[in-house]
Amino acid sequence: MTCAERVWDEGQPRVTDDLLGILDLEPLEINRYRGRSVDPGWRRVFGGQVIGQALVAASRTVESTRLVHSLHGYFLRPGNPDASIDYAVERIRDGGSFSTRRVVAHQAGEAIFAMAASFHIEEAGFIHQAPMPAVPAPETLPDESALLAALADRAPASALAFWRKPRAIEIRPVDLEAFLGRSGAEQSQASWIRARMVLPDDPAIVRAVLAYASDLTLLDTTLIAEGRWVFDAGLMVTSLDHAMWFHRPFRFDDWLLYVCDSPAASGARGFNRGALYDRTGRLIASVAQEGLVRQAREDHP
Repeated sequence: MTCAERVWDEGQPRVTDDLLGILDLEPLEINRYRGRSVDPGWRRVFGGQVIGQALVAASRTVESTRLVHSLHGYFLRPGNPDASIDYAVERIRDGGSFSTRRVVAHQAGEAIFAMAASFHIEEAGFIHQAPMPAVPAPETLPDESALLAALADRAPASALAFWRKPRAIEIRPVDLEAFLGRSGAEQSQASWIRARMVLPDDPAIVRAVLAYASDLTLLDTTLIAEGRWVFDAGLMVTSLDHAMWFHRPFRFDDWLLYVCDSPAASGARGFNRGALYDRTGRLIASVAQEGLVRQAREDHP
């Protein structure tokens, strides 16, 4: 499984460490791979990068007719964006219809992430889903330049620096004022997202790109319910785990609607759920994540 030539939208700044290149792992030996890292500006590796790379590593040990249908991962230590990450894959089982893999990511001899993933052949079966909420089309919503302009007077410098960086995934919040207002009245948010590059026809790579993107706004939903920003001073915010289920084949060259809610927060942890729909209203994937959301204290830095 290799990555196709990377092509960016016309007029979009080319990112040196683009996403498909990050997901194109270096083979080291049987069941072992190495991925390079990119600093997103947070002094630690972005969790979606590790999820996507671990999924690519696992997928390379499975027959191409079997695609990932679920993954469950735990973030064990912050990753160093200045160092590469090694991925060790354990082939747990290959059955008649399913394959199971375990992946552990290491840096400097220590595990930073562990994931189990299950792969399934295509089969026919029952079909039903929760309906997609009615939202405006992405073309009718403000683009990221409008978001930057709105952020200029409301967001801290760290948030502005993050949004000004060219990114592989474009995000358009459905309700920009609610996204910026942070009133604490909402426990959910919705955004249209899409990959900026032309993706290959390899469905395993497309799922890895979506796994990467699924970590972009999910944990932030806990803070929306509290009227806070992930960039607020005095907050310690980090993902603890990440689970994802792929329901249907899909493409990610066009917009997908990412609907997130936060049913609960307690004990310095916030729980969040996500649903991803294509333009036709098909539910293509579901996500769940718990994160550490801690108010810094003098006795607990």
